[in-house]
Amino acid sequence: MNINYFKCQKYITNNLFIKKALSLKLSLEEFLMLTYFDNDYNNYLNIDELSQNIGISTDKAYEVFTNLLSKKIIDIKTEKDIEGRLIEKVSLDNFYEMIILDENENTKKEIKTDIYNEFENEFARPITSMEYEIINAWLNNNYSEELIIGALKEAVYNGVKNLRYIDKILYEWNKKGFKTMNDVNNHLQKKDNIKKEDSELFDYNWLDDEE
Repeated sequence: MNINYFKCQKYITNNLFIKKALSLKLSLEEFLMLTYFDNDYNNYLNIDELSQNIGISTDKAYEVFTNLLSKKIIDIKTEKDIEGRLIEKVSLDNFYEMIILDENENTKKEIKTDIYNEFENEFARPITSMEYEIINAWLNNNYSEELIIGALKEAVYNGVKNLRYIDKILYEWNKKGFKTMNDVNNHLQKKDNIKKEDSELFDYNWLDDEE
């Protein structure tokens, strides 16, 4: 053996892959096998070759492989090769879906944290547990963060710092089919009584709008 041995192909992965593997408390062998499959894009199932490549016995490789299957981290898919023969391939789609789900949840948490901070900044006080639940309900009812913050700023501009008023604004905007603040602005621009560009968002009583 010489130094060139360490210059052969190496297995690589990314931080999201590693983070999810750690959260699942995988054994070292399970992590090595998962990393191997992540790098082997053909993923043909061959236990002997698998054991040799990750440096464990064939029996251990079969045990680790079975563990990953039972945990639904990997899956076996059957397909035909170019000669029409059925072959088994290892799929990591389940594992990748776990990572995507985690990242989407993390993004939602970040958005919620930001929007709660926005309310506390505008109200100049911590929000109550009831207010937290109401804001959370708006998000769960598919009101966009952009629209909620827009309604918040509308209320604050009019000197009203309570969620009941904001809820009425969101209700009116939803009834009109507004999805973004651009939709709101476009609606306001059509009103003859809106003159000032700088106040076109706020100088308007949404609760009296009957259109």
